[in-house]
Amino acid sequence: MATPRLNRDYERRPYWHATMSPLHDRSGRQLPDSVDVAIVGGGYTGVAAARKLAIQGAKAVLLEARTLGWGASTRNGGIAHPGFKWGPRSLEKKYGPELARQLYAESMEALELVFGLIRDNGIDAELRPNGWLELAWAPSHFEDFEAEARALGAFRTQARVVPKDQLRAEIGTDAYHGGLALDPGGVLHPAKWFAGLVGLAERAGADLHEATPALAIRRQRDGRFVVETSRGAILAKDVLVATNGYTDGAAPNVRRRIVPIGSYIIATEPLPEDLAHELSPTGRAYFDTKNFLSYWHVSADRRMVFGGRVSFLPTTTDRTARLLFRRMLEVHPQIAGYRVEYSWGGKVAMTFDRMPHIGRLGGVMHAVGYSGTGVLMSTYLGTRAAEWLGGGEAPALSRTRFPIVPAPYEGRPWFLPVVGEWFRLQDRLAVRGIDQGRAADPEQGPDPGA
Repeated sequence: MATPRLNRDYERRPYWHATMSPLHDRSGRQLPDSVDVAIVGGGYTGVAAARKLAIQGAKAVLLEARTLGWGASTRNGGIAHPGFKWGPRSLEKKYGPELARQLYAESMEALELVFGLIRDNGIDAELRPNGWLELAWAPSHFEDFEAEARALGAFRTQARVVPKDQLRAEIGTDAYHGGLALDPGGVLHPAKWFAGLVGLAERAGADLHEATPALAIRRQRDGRFVVETSRGAILAKDVLVATNGYTDGAAPNVRRRIVPIGSYIIATEPLPEDLAHELSPTGRAYFDTKNFLSYWHVSADRRMVFGGRVSFLPTTTDRTARLLFRRMLEVHPQIAGYRVEYSWGGKVAMTFDRMPHIGRLGGVMHAVGYSGTGVLMSTYLGTRAAEWLGGGEAPALSRTRFPIVPAPYEGRPWFLPVVGEWFRLQDRLAVRGIDQGRAADPEQGPDPGA
């Protein structure tokens, strides 16, 4: 039977952009001459920091090169989960039991912060806190799930192994070897959540500016910073870099430590109610365990929103739409015959240790490198960065080393095609029972992207 062909009349823009109220223009406004804190980057991290600084009474300015939320904050998959790329056992091996528990606890605090802000402020972000399901791409991946569930339980996170013969109660596919169901987390409309966060920030008194790229950051002898922008210079006591996958030469120390990777998504037309329920009986978010992972969920208006890593080479929206469409039908052949209405992509920031980071480099604070955890951790670390700048306690993540990419690198990841082919080979070997993809660490966690 021939594979159904992808329709070509889909919109080449994020579904989230098409279904949110436009944000008003914040460009061209008068910039301050001096501030307590200059924030570079207008996504979740920067806006959350601006909000908290305003609440604390600090004078801060946020500088966004394009429009607020232009990057991953309004392009991501809308999946909000606690935890990191590494599971509890690996965190303990890397950081020791005490710090590992503190790190994981911060990810749970991040969930409580975001979900609490949405609920307490009546933000229409289509929040559905139904948890998520990790799906075993290879039999050996499923064999790891029992130990992973026990480790998560020790970290006070409820997790349940779902054998292959019981998967249909959780998801409408037979393409995987079993699952691991976790209750904390869920899905939301990332752009509506971002718009709500912007509203909270401005009501608190935050000063937000668009179309104002930071060109350079330099430190004076008195310890203060000069932030050169396209519209003039600003003197600041402190600077927070919050540019994640879009970090450029204005913050070279940060850029050397993060690798921008493309992640791509398609969204179908609304599906019939019975089909939507068959695909997602519990309303969870879904990830698989491939290195070239897929992540997906059924949206509040019953669309299949399906994303993943499909290429580490330069690519196009049309090519990635074809690849994602083919992969989506391999998982859910029931969707054949339904149209794709949106296709888009964006950059996420990966780090060499695949952990988010907050700290100072050359005196400049950063909160970046979310490595698939950005929906929750970006708002959290932006908030914690503001508290730290205001004299509060540093987060546990500030105690982890932020490694430099171990290759000649100035922002253009020339090595990604080689890495991509290695990951692709690992996925093939895993299915054949030669598990190289997760053998080094059997509890690699989810990694959704923009």
